[in-house]
Amino acid sequence: MSDDETRKDESVNEAEQGAGAEEAEPATGAGEEAASAGSGDGEVAQLREQLEEQKEEVLRAKAEMQNIRRRAEIDVEKAHKFGTEKFVKELLPVVDSLEKAVESAQNQEVQNEEVVSRIKEGVDMTLDMFIGALSKFNVEQINPVGEPFDPQKHEAMSMVPSNEAEPNTVIAVMQKGYLLHERVVRPAMVMVAKADDSGGGNVDEQA
Repeated sequence: MSDDETRKDESVNEAEQGAGAEEAEPATGAGEEAASAGSGDGEVAQLREQLEEQKEEVLRAKAEMQNIRRRAEIDVEKAHKFGTEKFVKELLPVVDSLEKAVESAQNQEVQNEEVVSRIKEGVDMTLDMFIGALSKFNVEQINPVGEPFDPQKHEAMSMVPSNEAEPNTVIAVMQKGYLLHERVVRPAMVMVAKADDSGGGNVDEQA
């Protein structure tokens, strides 16, 4: 073989090797791109998971804030409604005294009936005004004569045998009770009817 032929063969071999190298390079680049894409998908999935967790935390925080707000509103409402309870309790003995004064004037025999009548009229007017003022603060009387005994609102002071009233019925009120926004401030002290026989009409005195 001549030198020219040898050089031609070497050139052909080099060309073939170069072509093979060029073909191998795209394959290597494609593998790197696939690996990079797989890594990117994993990061996206992780970010989505973190985002969902943060969304759940935000929702829980909102729910907790709503609960706190509702509890605060309820507490404020109760404080507004029952903040005057102590004040009301202090006024109730005044009402009791006025009512007793009216009853006393009705029951006593006095020579000067005109004077007693005027006193009674004045006390009645004062009592009505007083009760009207209490009603503006949602205070209601408990005067349960003829009603069934209610341990939530009444306090039984005694039980009296009676043929005229049903067992467990209030037949007399010794002291009126009062409600503030429908909550008992003071129970009514009452006398309760019971049957003549020993087996009838037991009262549950526990509130």
